[in-house]
Amino acid sequence: MIKVLLADDHTIVREGLKKVLEESNEIEVIAEAADGETALDEVMNKNPDVAIIDISMPGMDGLEVVTRLTSYCSDVPVLILTMHDEEQYVIRAIEAGAFGYVTKQSAPEQLVAAVKKIYSGGRYLTEKASEALALRVIRGNKNQTITESLSMRELQVLRKLAMGSTNREIAVSYNISIKTVDTYRARILKKLSLRNNADLSRYAIQNKLVEL
Repeated sequence: MIKVLLADDHTIVREGLKKVLEESNEIEVIAEAADGETALDEVMNKNPDVAIIDISMPGMDGLEVVTRLTSYCSDVPVLILTMHDEEQYVIRAIEAGAFGYVTKQSAPEQLVAAVKKIYSGGRYLTEKASEALALRVIRGNKNQTITESLSMRELQVLRKLAMGSTNREIAVSYNISIKTVDTYRARILKKLSLRNNADLSRYAIQNKLVEL
């Protein structure tokens, strides 16, 4: 049996995903988490074979979970499961250390196939994610979009601000100082030629960086 950690902040979604995975008779969900901190703790405590992590979770997001697991030298491969199929998310997830990327719109059998592939040491991307990655390679860094010019942390702070988090809440989520959050905010506003948090929220929504 492939032991899996399932992290998503929606209980109903987790229940549905758990049912899909365990109906394969080859996968067992041994741990669940509704936020990033819990997901990290469960990976360390339960040592699953594969961790399925949603990008959009309260507190620490999925990209941060992947980054921290990589920095902790964890050998648990991560499969990102998300609503987002935009290019910038695929790139960020792979750069953070994810072994696979599947959207919630994918067919159930794709999720099962992704877990099996990653468990066996491979990588798994949906067709659209593969196309996004290929386009990035072809285009190269010289023709980055404005959003792609943001660093990983800047993108995370942008999403948090767009969803209404305060600077203090963001500082706690990413274990950084409020002053550092202020610095990131200023950089984001400058790079995107925006004036305030309301502009940031509109930009994030228009570019599908947050879920409505």
